[in-house]
Amino acid sequence: MNIKPIHIVAALTLGLAAPALAQEPVLYTSNPVQAYEAVQANVKAETGLNLDVITGGSGVLLRRIEAETSAPQGDVFWSSSTNTLGAFEQLFEAYASPTLEAMPDDLRYPGDLFLPANVHVATMLVNTDQLDGQEVPVNWADLADPAWSGRIILPDPVNSSTGYTIVWGLSKLLDEATYKAVVANLVISGSSSAVPRGVAMGEYAVGLTFETNSYSYVDGGQTELRIVYPAEGTFISPEYAGLIKDAPAGENAKKAIDTLLSKETQIELLKVAFRRPSRTDINVSDHVGLPDIGNIKVFAVDEAEAAEQRDAALAAWAELPKAGDAK
Repeated sequence: MNIKPIHIVAALTLGLAAPALAQEPVLYTSNPVQAYEAVQANVKAETGLNLDVITGGSGVLLRRIEAETSAPQGDVFWSSSTNTLGAFEQLFEAYASPTLEAMPDDLRYPGDLFLPANVHVATMLVNTDQLDGQEVPVNWADLADPAWSGRIILPDPVNSSTGYTIVWGLSKLLDEATYKAVVANLVISGSSSAVPRGVAMGEYAVGLTFETNSYSYVDGGQTELRIVYPAEGTFISPEYAGLIKDAPAGENAKKAIDTLLSKETQIELLKVAFRRPSRTDINVSDHVGLPDIGNIKVFAVDEAEAAEQRDAALAAWAELPKAGDAK
């Protein structure tokens, strides 16, 4: 008869009974290094966890999450607006974070499937050294002038929620002929970060991008750069974080989201990455030189409709003539 030594049996029993070690969370984001490093630092300080980060375009990351559905590799996604996330709801699960108490109701996603992390404002970033006799544009419609052809850069709306937010908003704000004339002048970039960088380097006269990306260069001391909030109105878009369905880090994934949405982290994100907070208990002007949201004319768009119509809108976009692709 084969009898196992008692100490081995005990060890096997303990091994079966022992809980699995908690996994540290993984964040998927298109946000820049200074933004996610601020979140990493606060997650470490508040929870003791190491937050791993995978970066890429928001559309690319969402399709990655979709491809990983049977075996999720990430825990938290932080990058996109309603108009992009609406098509990917099935990849996420609701989470009623206690930080939602500090969020205005109009920013909350139905059922708290996604959580408002910050608020974006669409802007023009203009390099006044590259105007070549043109006036600084003050309206979106000004960009329809053929003199701007090939001199305006926009992130690809297929892979960038920034690009899609701007394209959708312009298609609603402008008449059809003006909208098509603006699009015909655009150079399309595969990277959101390449848009303000290209303007700052003088490769383009105008970049269509979010305020946060524009202001980082202005704050850096480039006096030739000017942020324009178009007079017809511009587009406001909350940026959300989401808990990936069946996130392998479990409760640690929720801790990472809570830290991302905390007052301390949102203030740090405002100071180092110029993300407008989604919380109501932070005064933006106490920390950076951005205008109060009440001083910006906003053109309201239906982001739920933008999400529902995303495929059709992008198909129509693909058919429109453009000045070219960024090199």
